[in-house]
Amino acid sequence: MPISLFETDLDARLVAANDAFRILALAGAPLVVGSAPWVNAQPAERTAAERAWQLAKQTSSSFNFEFRLWQPNGDVTWVLVSLQAQKDGAGRITNYIGSAQDVTQSVTRRVLSEQLIGLLDAAHDAILVFDRSGALMFANDYAQQLVGKSETPGLGDAAVQTFIQAIRDQIPRELITSTTSNRWQGEVGFRGTDSIMRTLDVVLQIVRDANGTIEHYSAIARDITELKQTQDELQRQATHDALTNLPNRVLFLRKLSEALDRSRTLKRGVTVLYVDLDKLKDVNDTIGHSVGDQLIVNMSKRLVSATRPSDVVARIGGDEFVILCDGLGDEQIAMDVANRMRVAVTGQQILQGFEIETSASIGIAMANPTLLTEMSSADAAVTLLHHADSAMYRAKQRGRGRCEMYSEEMSANAREKNVLSSQLERALATDQLFLVYQPIVSTHTGRIAGAEALLRWQHPERGVLTPPIFLALAEESGLIGPIGDWVTRKACSDARSWLDAGTIDGSFVMHINVSARQLGDATFVERTMSALREAKLEPHQIDLEVTESTLLDDKGSVVRTLNALKRHGVKMAIDDFGTGFSSLVNLRSFQADFLKLDGTFIRDIGNQGGDDPIVRSVIQLAHSLNMSVVAEWVTSQDQSQRLRLLGCDFVQGNLIGQPVVAKEFGAKLIQSSTS
Repeated sequence: MPISLFETDLDARLVAANDAFRILALAGAPLVVGSAPWVNAQPAERTAAERAWQLAKQTSSSFNFEFRLWQPNGDVTWVLVSLQAQKDGAGRITNYIGSAQDVTQSVTRRVLSEQLIGLLDAAHDAILVFDRSGALMFANDYAQQLVGKSETPGLGDAAVQTFIQAIRDQIPRELITSTTSNRWQGEVGFRGTDSIMRTLDVVLQIVRDANGTIEHYSAIARDITELKQTQDELQRQATHDALTNLPNRVLFLRKLSEALDRSRTLKRGVTVLYVDLDKLKDVNDTIGHSVGDQLIVNMSKRLVSATRPSDVVARIGGDEFVILCDGLGDEQIAMDVANRMRVAVTGQQILQGFEIETSASIGIAMANPTLLTEMSSADAAVTLLHHADSAMYRAKQRGRGRCEMYSEEMSANAREKNVLSSQLERALATDQLFLVYQPIVSTHTGRIAGAEALLRWQHPERGVLTPPIFLALAEESGLIGPIGDWVTRKACSDARSWLDAGTIDGSFVMHINVSARQLGDATFVERTMSALREAKLEPHQIDLEVTESTLLDDKGSVVRTLNALKRHGVKMAIDDFGTGFSSLVNLRSFQADFLKLDGTFIRDIGNQGGDDPIVRSVIQLAHSLNMSVVAEWVTSQDQSQRLRLLGCDFVQGNLIGQPVVAKEFGAKLIQSSTS
C-alpha cells in the first residue's frame, strides 16, 4: 500500500511494516524487529519520542510524534508517527497499529508561520487582521499593548474590538462601497483604556474575493501621538514669540494676508497699528534684561486686554508690537483705538523694586483699494506693515509717546531715503565725496592752529550735500565705516601735503569727526594708526572728535577705544558740548584734550556787552581738567573778543573762516603765515 503502515508490540517496538514505511522511516533498509519506529531520528528526538510514548501509555491517550530524518542528499524530511491501540474481546490491549506520514510541507509552513508571527509580535506597529463584520482574526502583541491589553486577552478582547471599530468608523465610506479601491492610509484618533487620546497613522489593506466582496481587512497602525505633538510644538514655536507667547511676524503677516483677502469680497477695512515701546533699551542697559523681559510681558498683556477678542496682537521685535484690527476702516476710530493702546501702556509700574516710566509711539496704517488692486494679499500685507512702521517712526521723530497716521508723504520720504541710500553706496567709489576744511584759530596768537575736516557729497543731481542729509543713512547702512576710513586717510594726506609745503608746522592739529559706530569697531584703532603711518604723521597731529551724546549713550566700548588711541598719543575732543546733558561726569571720566562748546551754548556771548557766566564757568572747569576750549559757530567779532577775554583758547566759525577745499585752505595758510 502507498500508505506507510506498521505494527508494534506493547512497548511500541516494531513487529511488522510495509515497504512504504521502510522507504519513508527506515531509508529503505530491512525491518529490524524490536526497534522503535523513530529509530533513525536524532538522539535528542528519540529521547523525546520515548518520553512522549511513556506519557501516552500511562494516560491511555493517543500518540502522535513528529521527528526529523536526514536524507542522503542532505535534505530533511519531517515524519509524523501515530499509534492506535488494538484490543481483544476482553478489552485488553494486544498491540498497536501505526502510520507514518511525510509532513515536511505542513511543518515548514507552520514553522514559517510561527516565525512570521514572532516577527509581527516584535514589530513596534500594531498589526491586525479582521473580517468584514469586524471580528478579530489576528492581533500582534503591540496591538493589544497599544489599545490596552485586558486581564484575559483573546480574540474577543473588548479593547481590541473598540480599536477595530474606531478604524472602521473613520475610514472613508466610499472605500468600502468601491470594488476597485483596496488600500487607504490616513490618521485615526483613538482613546484606549488609559483614556489617553492618541493619533495613529493607519495603513489599511482590503482583501476581496473574485467577485469584489470584502473577505477581510489587514491594518498596520503606528502611534504618532508624540510626533504630532512635537510637530505642533515646533509649528507653534515657528509662529509664536517665545517670551510673550504672542504670534510672531510670520503668523501676523499670514493673518493680515487672510484679512486682506476677506476685505476684497466683504469690502471691510483692515488697520494695522505698529507699537514701539519707548526707552526699553535704557531699561535693559541700566537695570537688566530680566526686568526688560518682564516689562515686555506686562506690556503684551496690557495690549491684549485693551484690544477686541477678534484683534491679533503680535510681537515682531525686541520692543515692537503690531496689532491687526480686522473690520476697522474709519480713520477717526482707528486713531481713537491707537490712543487707547497708547494709554494702556503709558504710566508707571514697579518691577523687582524698580519704578519704571513707560510710554509708546504708535503708527497707524489702513488698507485702501489701490493697495489691494495693485498687489497680491501677501505683498499688500508686507507693504501695510511697512507703512505702519513708517508712521511709528514719524511719531518717534515728533517726540515719542504719540500716535501718527500713515500718509503718502511718508512713503515718498521713504522712497527718497532708499534712493539716496543706494546712491551713497556709489558715491565713495565714484569720487563724489570730498572734504572741506574750516580753520581753528588761536585766540591768543591769531594764527591758524588747526582745522576741522568736514565731509561733503557732490551729488550729481542735487548739488553739494552736507552730512545732516546723508550721515544717518550711512550709519543705518553700515557705510559709515568705509566712509570714515576714507575721511581719516584723506585728511591725514592733506595735512601731510601742507607739512611738506611748509605752510604748517608740527603743532598743527587736524580735527576729524568720528561716530559711535566707527568707534565700536574692534579694528578701528589699527585702521586709524595705519592711516597715520601712511601719511607719516605723528599721533598728536590729529584730534578725533566725539559728540557728548555718544559718550552719554556709551556702555564702555567707545571710551575703551578712545583710551586705546589716547595711549598711542592721538588727541581727543568732546564735540558739541552743551547740546546734550552737559554731563560733568563725562568731563571727569574721559580726559579729553579739547572741549568744543556748541554754538547754541555761546550764542548770547557779547550781546549788550554782557559775559555769559555759564561759558566762563565751563571754560574754567575745562582748564582745571587740563583741557583746551574751542568755541564753535563764532559769528561776530564781538563774540570772538569776549571769548578771548573769558579765557577761551580757540575759536571756529564762519567769521573766522569758511570751510574750503584743501587747495584753497593751503592758500589761506600761506596768507596767514605771511600776514
